[in-house]
Amino acid sequence: MSANAADAYAAATDLIARSAAAYVASVPDHPADDGFFGPASVTWRVSTDLTAPVAGLRALMLQALHPLAMAGVDQHSAWRQDPVGRLAATSAYLAVVSFGDRDSAQRTAARVRRIHEHVRGVDPVTGRRYEASDPALLLWVHATLVESGIAAGRLLGTPLPDSDADRYVAEMVIAAELVGVPAAEVPSSARSLARYIDSVRPELRCTPAAAESMSYLLSPPGLDADVAGIWQEIADGAVAVLPGWARQMYGYPERALTGARRTEIRQALGVLDALFLGEPGVLEARQGIAARMAAARRG
Repeated sequence: MSANAADAYAAATDLIARSAAAYVASVPDHPADDGFFGPASVTWRVSTDLTAPVAGLRALMLQALHPLAMAGVDQHSAWRQDPVGRLAATSAYLAVVSFGDRDSAQRTAARVRRIHEHVRGVDPVTGRRYEASDPALLLWVHATLVESGIAAGRLLGTPLPDSDADRYVAEMVIAAELVGVPAAEVPSSARSLARYIDSVRPELRCTPAAAESMSYLLSPPGLDADVAGIWQEIADGAVAVLPGWARQMYGYPERALTGARRTEIRQALGVLDALFLGEPGVLEARQGIAARMAAARRG
């Protein structure tokens, strides 16, 4: 086993524990306020949907197809040694922005902006220079996250009505602003989001780094056999929810998402969630979020 493979094996053995610890640390026990969205928001509803792991993995797969975004990740992160760490860090950031109070979200976003200032270089595939702080790249990352939440819910979870999909896209404009994208450049409706993604498609390609990184994320080495089986279902769900053009770029076969297959993936999501809830602090954090959402519904 190579040194990189050994490092990845060790890092992946605690997928659930590390993800849970990151989540618990990101959801405040006593928030100073309701944050930028609040318990009555569509953002909270999407963020607590059972399909969130599928949405997050799908978003990473789309993000990797942008050669400049992928070059930044490839040249400035340790995803080969710790693919699970990348997942945990992404989910932790989203939890702070979604559920944290405003000060926590702003401080976390400022930390990300400072990191981005040092992420720059040249993409070896296109020969183009990139900077992680470039609003155009940040917008692509943002758009794939938002659109993936809608797509995963539509095919595997609780579909959003069109009006709520528009609300969700509009609410999330602030998330893009937090990392440095001018609000005027951010899609604010589901239709404008779809148009934006279509406009970027000519720039996309499956670079060697994208293909390699996704092979790690779809099948992290070193997982416990039971967890590996569950994760394979999640990965299959993420691939199934990808748009057809993205599947073609990766070379994944076209498979119909039958009703039976949906049920199998949802069952795997339920098992993963049960394991997640069994980790220290997760149940309490979830109960706090659920209580605030219920209070908001009672109004």
